[in-house]
Amino acid sequence: MTYPDTFISLQLLILSCILSFTVAQNPVDAYAPTVNENCPETPNSLVRTFTPQTQVLNTSETEYIASRESYVISNAWSNWLGNASDIGYNFENFEGKFPRIGIAIGGEGYRTAQYGAAVLSGLDWRNSTARADGTGGLLQVASYLSASSGGSWLLGSLLLNDWPSITELVYGNDGNLSSWMLDLDLIVPSSPSISDGDNQEYWGSILASVESKANTGLPTSVTDLWGRMISYHFLNETTRGNFYTNQTGHGAGQLWSQTSLLPSFQNHIMPFPIVTAGSREAGSGITTTVPLNSTVYEITPFEFGSWDPGLAAMSPLKFAGTRLTNGLPDNPSACVTGFDQASFVMGASSSFFNVVSNAADGDFGFDTSNGDEGGMNFVFNQLLSHSPSNIMNAVNWPNPFRGVNPVTFQDSSADQLELLDGGANLEKIPLSSLLVKARGLDVVVVVDGSADDQNHWPNGSSLLTTFKRISSVLSSSHQPMPPIPGTAALFVSTGVNMRPTFFGCNLTQGQPAYPIIIYLPNAPPLDGSKPATNTGDTQFSYTSLFTAVFINQAFLNTRGGFKPNTTSSDPDWGQCLQCAAIDRAVTLRSDFCSQCFAQYCYNPNNLTSNSELPGRQYVFVDPDLGGLQKLEEWLKDNKGALAGFVIAIIVVIAGIVGFIFWWRKRRARRSRYSRVDELRDDDEPWRYYDTRSMELTRRMSIT
Repeated sequence: MTYPDTFISLQLLILSCILSFTVAQNPVDAYAPTVNENCPETPNSLVRTFTPQTQVLNTSETEYIASRESYVISNAWSNWLGNASDIGYNFENFEGKFPRIGIAIGGEGYRTAQYGAAVLSGLDWRNSTARADGTGGLLQVASYLSASSGGSWLLGSLLLNDWPSITELVYGNDGNLSSWMLDLDLIVPSSPSISDGDNQEYWGSILASVESKANTGLPTSVTDLWGRMISYHFLNETTRGNFYTNQTGHGAGQLWSQTSLLPSFQNHIMPFPIVTAGSREAGSGITTTVPLNSTVYEITPFEFGSWDPGLAAMSPLKFAGTRLTNGLPDNPSACVTGFDQASFVMGASSSFFNVVSNAADGDFGFDTSNGDEGGMNFVFNQLLSHSPSNIMNAVNWPNPFRGVNPVTFQDSSADQLELLDGGANLEKIPLSSLLVKARGLDVVVVVDGSADDQNHWPNGSSLLTTFKRISSVLSSSHQPMPPIPGTAALFVSTGVNMRPTFFGCNLTQGQPAYPIIIYLPNAPPLDGSKPATNTGDTQFSYTSLFTAVFINQAFLNTRGGFKPNTTSSDPDWGQCLQCAAIDRAVTLRSDFCSQCFAQYCYNPNNLTSNSELPGRQYVFVDPDLGGLQKLEEWLKDNKGALAGFVIAIIVVIAGIVGFIFWWRKRRARRSRYSRVDELRDDDEPWRYYDTRSMELTRRMSIT
């Protein structure tokens, strides 16, 4: 056996020991679902089906929206608009009838989580700066919040931490919130080295969680590992002090279906949450963009399913993982609960491995220079060695819809659904869920954190995909899209991909009833500063300084609007945003709002130009070049060890200096001795030595 083989074997032995200890000792196995539960005693199917013409919301969702709009949103509108005189209206004339609003957050990875966080902070009444600018308040009047991929990491973090402010969530509050730890790499948090002891502890705990699930007989995949990594960075129970320990479950056991028990949900404080995931036909093995007719699923606190006409069915999320046929359990005493782990839901929505992984060589397509590729391969191979997985590059989700709509549903006969990233069909923003006819939205805020062009800015591709999908697949079940630029090139040339834009402002009689879309794309700073928010999809670590700069830039843009042909923000933007939000409740638009719409509305008959946005910088510039902030944090975290190291260095240097002096002195003495030996014997040189010091006296001269 060669040295590398021996070294790797030693690593595997260490990890196995950690894993064995973790399984025996730890709360991380709360990730394991409970199997063989008694199923609900009901003669009816656990799956509810419908058609586009008979759509109806889940009863619990209906009740939540009704309560939130009656007891929370009506007051929130009053707080946000005041008497509405600033935008030319009288608040009393609305008579308590307000538009229904949803917010959709999409994109990829850490970039989208941070961009979405910054935008929500800019729309949050609790942020005093945003409130003063007029943008803060829109979040409180929203009925729905949908998210996919990296946006689901933000949404899950908000939900499971009971809806704190973004500032508390991201930076911590010196109390129950420890902050997002984005400076610790998602895959290799301690160092790029696979043999790093802390990395091994981290992976050992993650593997123990996933193995506990596999031991129940339920399928696992790389997405289970992925979701557990996400939970360490976004869910509660994890701090810097316990990150590499098993003192807590690090989010294991936190269920998406139990978010309805949180105080913020019980009091209807948060918008109704929806997470989406794409899919591919089971067994197809597609490793590219999936077709537009591939089923898109949504996950709410109550249900899992799809509004797509091909399926048009929902099942209770509480019993996800249960094997059903025609809506009934295969075994009435073998229902599954606890499958809907929050980390698994967040991982499923961001499972993009079908397009980044290389089936031929087993690589994941991550960065090889920073350890992400090697780390992901190492931990996945460990999973395979302990509990063989069905597939590497998709989510294994037991199919609750077997036998449902066999003519139109692509996976009616499949045992497992193969879920993918919410943007697997290029619909990176989960807009479709908010256009479901039964939900009846009037306004949708689109938070676009996509990286579409060579500089990682959005170019409208996601909206274009939704437009095509609505037209070709969902026309019977979803509201239509308002007019938008017809190509990505037109998005760019008109500049609407680089500034806030309202679509669907001028709904005329006889047109289909589409909602207003308020489009908030990730864009460079208005004032021409160096951009820091256009990072890549697979950047899995950000220093604290980097995150602060990123969120501040996006926060400023959210509050700033734009003024054509300047690098200045628009002092009226907050009020213009209010105009767009309330517009579907007015019959005659005010003069002030008309001016706002003239500036911010997309008019296909009067196109704007990107030349109206001068002075922007588009090429990414790292705000923490060289990771100076990371070095600072390392010095802070390791100051004790560093002090000991410095002392040790001083001691070593002192020892070396002392040795040099001793050696030189000894050499000089030996030189003198050798010269004495050369004297004649009758000179009797010993007579002239000091017997105590053995040094030559001044009476003796050797020449």
